[in-house]
Amino acid sequence: MPKMKTKTAAKKRFRLSAGGKLVRRRAFRAHLLEHKSAKRRRIKRRTKVMVPADTREALRLLGKR
Repeated sequence: MPKMKTKTAAKKRFRLSAGGKLVRRRAFRAHLLEHKSAKRRRIKRRTKVMVPADTREALRLLGKR
């Protein structure tokens, strides 16, 4: 059986943390930032742990399950 290929789109968007959790970027951070408050932009800089409902599918796309 051939090897599983990682979905390139998933590879660019998610990564596994050292603790084994899936990490993602926050949305609404690409453009139109002038009218967003500094607090909101600052929070968007941080990464976020993915919710369990999406984790299973994301791991499958990454070829981890």
